[in-house]
Amino acid sequence: MQDQRRVHIENVKPQINNGQYFIKRVVGQRVTVTADILSDGHDVMAAVVKYRHEKDKKWQEVRMHETGNDSWEATFTVEKQGFYSYCVEGWIDYALNWQYGTGRKIKDNQRITSELSEGAEYIKALLDKVTKPEKEYLQKLVTMFADDSAYDAAAAEAQSGKLKDVFTRYPSRFLSHQTKEFKVYVDRQKALFSTWYEFFPRSASSEKGKHGTFADCEKLLPRVTEMGFDTLYFPPVHPIGEVNRKGKNNATTAQPGDVGSPWGIGSQYGGHKSIHPELGTLEDFKKLVNTAKGLGIEIAMDFALQAAPDHPYVKEFPQWFKWRPDGTVQYAENPPKKYQDILPIYFESADWKNLWAELLSAALFWVEECGIRVFRVDNPHTKPFYFWEWLIAEVKKKYPDVLFLAEAFTRPKIMDALAKVGFTQSYTYYTWRNTKAELIEYVTQLTQSEQKEFFRSNFWPNTPDINPFPLQGANEATHLQKYFLAATLSSSVGIYGPVFEHMVTDAIPGREEYMDSEKYEVRHWDWEKKNKITTLIGKINQVRRENASLQQTNNIDFCDTDNDQLIAYYKYDDSRQNETLMVVSLDAYYSKQGWLKLPLESLGIQSGQNIVVRDLITGNSYHWDKEWNFIELHPALPFHLFKIEK
Repeated sequence: MQDQRRVHIENVKPQINNGQYFIKRVVGQRVTVTADILSDGHDVMAAVVKYRHEKDKKWQEVRMHETGNDSWEATFTVEKQGFYSYCVEGWIDYALNWQYGTGRKIKDNQRITSELSEGAEYIKALLDKVTKPEKEYLQKLVTMFADDSAYDAAAAEAQSGKLKDVFTRYPSRFLSHQTKEFKVYVDRQKALFSTWYEFFPRSASSEKGKHGTFADCEKLLPRVTEMGFDTLYFPPVHPIGEVNRKGKNNATTAQPGDVGSPWGIGSQYGGHKSIHPELGTLEDFKKLVNTAKGLGIEIAMDFALQAAPDHPYVKEFPQWFKWRPDGTVQYAENPPKKYQDILPIYFESADWKNLWAELLSAALFWVEECGIRVFRVDNPHTKPFYFWEWLIAEVKKKYPDVLFLAEAFTRPKIMDALAKVGFTQSYTYYTWRNTKAELIEYVTQLTQSEQKEFFRSNFWPNTPDINPFPLQGANEATHLQKYFLAATLSSSVGIYGPVFEHMVTDAIPGREEYMDSEKYEVRHWDWEKKNKITTLIGKINQVRRENASLQQTNNIDFCDTDNDQLIAYYKYDDSRQNETLMVVSLDAYYSKQGWLKLPLESLGIQSGQNIVVRDLITGNSYHWDKEWNFIELHPALPFHLFKIEK
């Protein structure tokens, strides 16, 4: 038999898959909970959102308020890392219902002697719960409600806000109904706001033809800092397989001296817990990590779960690979790409428990030995979702600061599934969104749909795997556009350099791949080279650090313009204390003019009210007092980044 209740609660949001997965926040963010709450009749209802951190014994709660059409809402703030639980509780509030009904009768000039007697019973029920001053006040009301000579004063007190406040603070919650509990996982701030730079350590040497080392990487840290990046991501730094090693430009057969792909992990020198000997030692890597940390940079490691044919796992744990009748293992493929230098791990192995434990130990090795707190995970969509759910949970159980970025350029629902099972951030389709309509549609989907609760985007204009067609042969303005859009639409952004800022875009004809790809050879770069792109990237990243509205993704409104080559959007922090307005020309060759419509309602202003928009890149300020304002942008600087000052 169902419990006795009168309040019906449904459509609780946010929740993912009816509570199967947790929503995500970072420390200091808000969780706004909404629900449809209703009952039979017309009695006064009340509801709260209850919440608590996983280490807290007692619930905290915040009163919900009705927003219309039986919809209710309340907001709480998460203050610590880890899991919070939250739920909705609703009830018929008989004391408030009495007060409301009594007030209506008084307005109808009815005498309420009986109602006062009834109200006295509600008040008496609170005497053991309230503070001493409140108790004195309530006892005075009980006496007054029973005194006919004090009727007028009693009638006034029966409707008073003071009494309503006491009833609200101490509800009886008779026949209350509480929903199931939902969860929110709270990460550190970097989970939401991060600025990534990627380069190959083996290409870090200043001497042409020489393999780079961690010591060479250490010399480049000031350059990374100057450009404003807080996360430095390296492709795998493990020993590279020698069997079936790839040659330059992905050649099937390597020539003498070819260094192979870092993703072909494992050789006679070790596997996933070892360092490539030409890069240095484990102690050298630790020193690099600590030096970077001193400059405000976290080193992100690549976590690629695959093995070269000569990886120690292949000999020691053959059961972790799927062998064919002829004694070979099918190498990895993604037609037309072939990876003869990589053997996929067989997750269906009967020895899967030991396999999982070993892979977890590989991640924990770098966390515990070197202080790594950020992993970029290679191709997670080719491994079981449930494995990732377990591994990420196990790591974060001991080390909640650890973050995982999913490198999964795959189908939308698979990317969503990876985010739901625990990945902190994800690569996105931004790389292939170029027109105004495409950008607005995609960002609106990420920020206005259910995805905003669990999917944290990281926008990359390029990667070592992807040399997108719009960047091939592109000019300076195109590179500036692509970085600016990525860095201001998403709170997390990354680039693969120095090819991006040096505008090295030569491609294999007809394909989105780099010619002379650094994935298969050591490249020599002029690490001292500075240009307009490096300068502006540094300025953009500085502005991102100084403005809270750019440190989140979801608070965004796109603004109307009368030119499809001009895209404009307004961003704000949760408290609306920091507001920015971005305008970008999508034409890399010609100047563009047009009219921009300010989002007056979102800004909380009216047409005719003066505001100042200060360009944080150039320092120029403009006074606007109209809804529509003129904009002109040139390829030399194809964007405005305005801070709004009312």
